[in-house]
Amino acid sequence: MKKPKAKLISAALTAALGVCAFLFWYVGFPHALSYHEQYQLFLWTSDYLLERISVPGGVSDWIGEFIVQFYYIEWIGALLLALLFMLLLRITRWLIVPTLLLWLMGDPNALLSYAVALTVAAGAARINKSSGTKGFMCDIILIPFIYWASGPMAWVYVLLRSIRIGWLGCALPLWLLSLHLAVYQWLLPQWPLEMVLLPELFYRIPLQCPTLMWMIPLVTVVTMGTEAWLRENPSKMIRLGVGIVHYAACIALLWTGISKGYDREMYELIWQDYQVRNEQWDAIIERAKEYQVKTSFSSVCVNLALAEKRMLADRMFDFYQSGEDALIMPRIRDLTSMLPSMEVFWRLGMVNAAQRYAFDTQESILNGRKSGRCTKRIAECMLVNGHLKTAEKQLSLLRNTLFYRHWAQQATADAKVKALRYQQDFLFSYAEMDKMLGLLFMGNKDNKMALDYFIGQLLLKGDVQAFAQYLPMVQQYGGYQRMPLGYQDVALCIQRQGNVPDSPYANYVKRISAERRNR
Repeated sequence: MKKPKAKLISAALTAALGVCAFLFWYVGFPHALSYHEQYQLFLWTSDYLLERISVPGGVSDWIGEFIVQFYYIEWIGALLLALLFMLLLRITRWLIVPTLLLWLMGDPNALLSYAVALTVAAGAARINKSSGTKGFMCDIILIPFIYWASGPMAWVYVLLRSIRIGWLGCALPLWLLSLHLAVYQWLLPQWPLEMVLLPELFYRIPLQCPTLMWMIPLVTVVTMGTEAWLRENPSKMIRLGVGIVHYAACIALLWTGISKGYDREMYELIWQDYQVRNEQWDAIIERAKEYQVKTSFSSVCVNLALAEKRMLADRMFDFYQSGEDALIMPRIRDLTSMLPSMEVFWRLGMVNAAQRYAFDTQESILNGRKSGRCTKRIAECMLVNGHLKTAEKQLSLLRNTLFYRHWAQQATADAKVKALRYQQDFLFSYAEMDKMLGLLFMGNKDNKMALDYFIGQLLLKGDVQAFAQYLPMVQQYGGYQRMPLGYQDVALCIQRQGNVPDSPYANYVKRISAERRNR
């Protein structure tokens, strides 16, 4: 009776973990799923498959990217993640391993292929129950395949098998180490040795390996080895003590992992970018009323939402403004910073700038992957500019994907953006952004967003004389029934030389002036 009862408890615990993992990702962090999906472009081609599996660990990398492509639809991605967590629990039979993995996944640069590789290595050790000389010979044959499938995570398999086999197992680590060195010498001499020995393939930033990526395999080996020891030790008190310590550690690690591993400000910015990507303007504005990260990235997202709702002129300074970069950020070569500004450029009609930001973002993906989101935007920009042959290069990639294929097959130039764009190509510097916005509006006076951004940029710079000069243009072309409240506030500040209590614009000017003095 005890064995069926234990199986029932184990199944219930696995199901509970699956439900919690699904809700955690789908309800709590769907933006984290979107973040990972936008930094890869999984292609359904044999060339793509062969490229991925041509290196140790590439099989797990390919499987991880296969799963991540489904993050495009958040509930499917959350369901697949929940199933992976359930499978890992069934293999390891210790809740502490999925708990630590959840903590690691709070790092936005940790790739899902790490979890896949761990599951492959631990699963192979669970399945292979052979021991003695026969088991040793079997492992000599299997280890190269497991190494190629899971990369350095094969150490989990080797150490667990060494424990099971006994004294013969001492040769297995030497065998795996020799495989590492042989691959480095003859197949991957262009890689640093540490990338061959350590699980750095599963981290987006090369030559970096967070502490948790070391700890999780070690904990997996210790816990699964402890399980084998407990099977041979019938003492109920020892089992009870180990169980209490295990679940207490899981609770402590779960609290620490969520509170420390999922940085609030970082994930707030990821959430804002996710909402910009999905055009959830009302959600951005409502959230910013309660909480807004004080960075230029956040300012760009909120201002874009206000502009899309034609509320920028009224409410711009009701929210945090980082300075002259609050409407459009300068080029920053990293993964995320330029994405909201890219969306701003595209909606304004500054097509070449949008394409440049998309390209620079894609080239900043340090593990050399393509971006589905950026590739799509580059193709859109090329279509609008009439560069059909170069656009076809991007579209041919997207046609080999699952979720971008339909768009790529029917892609045409966006008529609205084409009408808003500059009619001539030229270069400009970021310091001239206000002039460029003014020229954009003068080229098409139906571009109300360009007008709002032009006046907003003047105000961020503190150029109140230019604001007063162009205010009649707002009255003539802005389409407002009355002067926007934000502009009324600025006009009152000019009239009273900033002596306006509780004025949003006066408070902005005072804060920026104080920050400049401190610098």
